[in-house]
Amino acid sequence: MSEKLVQVNNLCVDYVTFDGKVRAVNNVSFHINKGEILGLAGESGCGKSTIAYSLMRLHRPPALISEGEILFEGEDVLQMDEGRLRDFRWKDTSMVFQSAMNCLNPVKTIEYQFWDIFDAHGVVKTREESVEKAKELLKIVDIPVDRLFDYPHQFSGGMRQRVVIALALALKPKLLIMDEPTTALDVVVQREILQKVYELKETYGFSILFITHDLSLMVELCDRIGIMYSGQLVELAPSKIILQQPKHPYSHGLGDSFPTLKGELVEMKGIKGTPLDLKNVPAGCRFAPRCFNASEQCHNTAPILMKAGEGRFVSCHNQLAVQE
Repeated sequence: MSEKLVQVNNLCVDYVTFDGKVRAVNNVSFHINKGEILGLAGESGCGKSTIAYSLMRLHRPPALISEGEILFEGEDVLQMDEGRLRDFRWKDTSMVFQSAMNCLNPVKTIEYQFWDIFDAHGVVKTREESVEKAKELLKIVDIPVDRLFDYPHQFSGGMRQRVVIALALALKPKLLIMDEPTTALDVVVQREILQKVYELKETYGFSILFITHDLSLMVELCDRIGIMYSGQLVELAPSKIILQQPKHPYSHGLGDSFPTLKGELVEMKGIKGTPLDLKNVPAGCRFAPRCFNASEQCHNTAPILMKAGEGRFVSCHNQLAVQE
């Protein structure tokens, strides 16, 4: 049995508004094993990034982690004081954010941004030592070391993203969170970056939480995939079967929302309706108004995430029949 690195239990995150609290993440539980790549997929606004920020306690008002616990190697992240939390970030867990250009300081060289990390965590004693470490990290992500003293605007989009990955790996974290890391990049560069990330994971043994709305991209990279809908985890299963054998109607709809690269051309159906308004949550299943398989029970009683086979969990009263 794989050893757990992260255990999230009944996580709830609210956004405080003038009209009251809006629950963006509702009772989400999952774990990440050591050396594993776990994917979180779903429509925009489903709570994926909110969960990612929660793991590092990066939320600022009006966001509020109201319930649950986040255990990292048995230690509750939500109970860490500011000193421990500062040490935890980047040393134990780091993040590759959505937009590389927005993550890098545009008026500072790449070398300075490495120095900033090393100096803040007391990793190096001199600037020269920082430069040597930074050069080693650039080599890892296939960027020429003579680019170290360039500014972010002098790099292409793909190179900036690889610089951000190098910065995230600077302190050799045990967990790397990747929040839409290939947004706005072309498909060729996407594949290059994800292949490099996978190679680094195999070499250094860290775990990855990979967040995207692109299921086809996720299936190639991840060991397991969780499907989010309106702040809830509705299905969790090994990546090899979640598209071919979905048990939740929303997972089935996501699979029908993008074309396959092989086989006959078929009409994409998508998912009818619009995402749920979190200010007006129905009494029953949150997906019921859009579900082709909904019954009266679905509109009246909210389902809970239950075990539905080896290594998979589903939150649905009327699970789709699949052959295991």
